[in-house]
Amino acid sequence: MILTPHIGGSTEEAQEGIGGFVAARLLEYLSTGSTSTSVNFPALSPSSTPQRHRFAHVHENLPGMLAKINDLFARHGVNIAGQRLETRGRLGYALIDVAQGCEPGIVEELRRIPNTIRARLVY
Repeated sequence: MILTPHIGGSTEEAQEGIGGFVAARLLEYLSTGSTSTSVNFPALSPSSTPQRHRFAHVHENLPGMLAKINDLFARHGVNIAGQRLETRGRLGYALIDVAQGCEPGIVEELRRIPNTIRARLVY
């Protein structure tokens, strides 16, 4: 997948600025899960409150997806400290913050939830 902004400037300065902007947004997504400037993906700005772990979950926008995610953490005895969900069309994007240690297998279980597109441990 390649993520780039609409390029409205054709000067060298504009091209350089856009390159820096794209690189910064990609780093922000990888390090925090933020998709705040997204146009065709759910735009989500996560809390800046540091937690022990943050999970990202991309899924089909269907009723009950958040309940399935929450149930998984509850079954493992993990309390959710913060959670954000945004949807856009057929996609949903959730960030789940927990303040305690977790079993390594939680990410794999998140990936096995039906209608999951992608799940990852952000940190």
